[in-house]
Amino acid sequence: MAEMFDPPHPGLTIRDEILPVLGLSVTEAAAELNVSRVTLSRLLNGRAAVSAEMALKLEAWLARRGDYKRLGGPSARSWLARQLAYDLWQARQRMKEAA
Repeated sequence: MAEMFDPPHPGLTIRDEILPVLGLSVTEAAAELNVSRVTLSRLLNGRAAVSAEMALKLEAWLARRGDYKRLGGPSARSWLARQLAYDLWQARQRMKEAA
């Protein structure tokens, strides 16, 4: 996988691209994902990482949604790959600053 230049936190993708398409509020999406509003809000604002469990929940949730079902929806693996790309970029930046 080629390294992306300054990849966005995956939560921002959900907040800025997915929730508007689905027409859902954070509270509604949290209920559908069976997580607390605080948990989802932390993810959407880049203050929490996508865990393996959350990646599986996102995969299943989007697979059930008609808007994304026809597109196949992002897989759990793709959510974790996005998180890894973000984490690696952030770590590289911290290492550059420390050097």
